[in-house]
Amino acid sequence: MRRFLDRLYTASGVVGAVCLASIAVVMLAQAGLREVGVLLRGADDIVAWLCAASAFFALGYTFRHGELVRVGILIDQFPPRARRRAELVALGAALVVVGYILWACASFVYESWKFDEVAQGLLKIPIWIPQMSLVLGALVFFIAVLDEFVVLASGGTPAYRRAEEMQRSTPVPEDAA
Repeated sequence: MRRFLDRLYTASGVVGAVCLASIAVVMLAQAGLREVGVLLRGADDIVAWLCAASAFFALGYTFRHGELVRVGILIDQFPPRARRRAELVALGAALVVVGYILWACASFVYESWKFDEVAQGLLKIPIWIPQMSLVLGALVFFIAVLDEFVVLASGGTPAYRRAEEMQRSTPVPEDAA
């Protein structure tokens, strides 16, 4: 199961990175084609959808790697036992919030599908198609938070804490300082 989850988080991060790179490709194509007098219809719509997709798909991956803003500044000051409890409370609260985000996104996309909503920009496609990236990204993020909650509750060390400790122990090259 651990291998599957790690692959899921990595795949989600890769999709987020591909979406980010695709933004650059679309924008460069739009600028280049404009120079030769060709209009790339819907480029703004595509970039907007890719922005949302890149942000949501990256959430689970960045959380697991200790790159999201957390309450560590406060929790790190506690003794180990109190820190574990505070971290469980924080992860429990995060589960509720991310669960709500997942539910809200899924409800929103379901209504778009149910009412056959079409994108209002230049590209007339069912809007639920690009909106699905929000649901899938939020789902991976929810699974990542739940995963860390279960690991911590069962006495393990969360992946984000291991990643942070590894970053702290990695020496900084002299020329980078």
